[in-house]
Amino acid sequence: MPETAPLDPEDAKIATLARSALARTGAAEGAAVRDTDGRTYSGATVSLDSLALTALQAAIAAAVASGATGVEAAAVASESGEVDAPSLAAVRELGPAAPVLVLDQRGELSDVLHPAG
Repeated sequence: MPETAPLDPEDAKIATLARSALARTGAAEGAAVRDTDGRTYSGATVSLDSLALTALQAAIAAAVASGATGVEAAAVASESGEVDAPSLAAVRELGPAAPVLVLDQRGELSDVLHPAG
């Protein structure tokens, strides 16, 4: 369990967006990212016969499709409270130093994943 210091306002915003994406869609996960220009993007799990994305992958795809070239932070909300390797890889490709806030389905912070190394 991470330290319980309150999130700064910008991180609280992406945490809220991730939780909102989860609640709005009823998907397995909701996620949000903040790019290096301060813009935010959200996504939810996509599970189609022709396409499968985790929520973080969907949020990264939305950011890239909007012209983002870097990510400074990410958040994912899910019942499992876990973030898989492909999701982390998507974040790390655009934001090698970006922390990933891990939230439960109520939006409570359960962990902060920092880059290895």
